[in-house]
Amino acid sequence: MTKKIANYLWIEQRDKDYIISMTPELQDDIGTVGYVEFSEGDHLATGDVILNLEASKTVMAIVSPLAGKVLERNTAALEEPRLLNSAQPEDHWLVKLTEVDSAAFAVLEDA
Repeated sequence: MTKKIANYLWIEQRDKDYIISMTPELQDDIGTVGYVEFSEGDHLATGDVILNLEASKTVMAIVSPLAGKVLERNTAALEEPRLLNSAQPEDHWLVKLTEVDSAAFAVLEDA
């Protein structure tokens, strides 16, 4: 398991999958999440919007630091947006990608 950081996001490699989640710093900066809307589509390019969110301190788009095929989205956050404020990684992840260029992942900053 390797973990990198980019755009105030953690990117964790587990085998061939890459799990993207918010860092505690980003969670603190945005405040309590009240609304989440995931982007559509099966692929994300670097810089594509993963999701738009509304929180107590801001409205913002979270953009992907990597390109890849979307394996899964944390759709539980649609019903319960505050999951994204959780300290538990199994609750606050955003998206899981596969078919990611390992060289692009390798150049990201170590977490």
